[in-house]
Amino acid sequence: MAKKSTPIEVVCPCCQSKLVIDSELAAVLSHTPPPKTAPDVDISDAARILAEQARRREDKFRESWEAENKKEDVLARKFEEGLKKAREGPAEKPVRDFDLE
Repeated sequence: MAKKSTPIEVVCPCCQSKLVIDSELAAVLSHTPPPKTAPDVDISDAARILAEQARRREDKFRESWEAENKKEDVLARKFEEGLKKAREGPAEKPVRDFDLE
């Protein structure tokens, strides 16, 4: 039976995660992820960030509103274009998969 050695606790200098390593087996026994930090936001920037988000929301809403207003015209033009192509081109019998074999 192998004798038990005491595990080594190591803290990563980069990310501050904790590892428990068995030196005899050369294996990591457990891993504790680093503590999560809050985003580094200055309070004086909060008003600017909120204003920027509000501006983006308004821009998206305005674009959506304009697209909805133009929707009827776009559909009418697409229908006219499709009708024009249907009148110009000859009506052909559609090709089915089993006709090709």
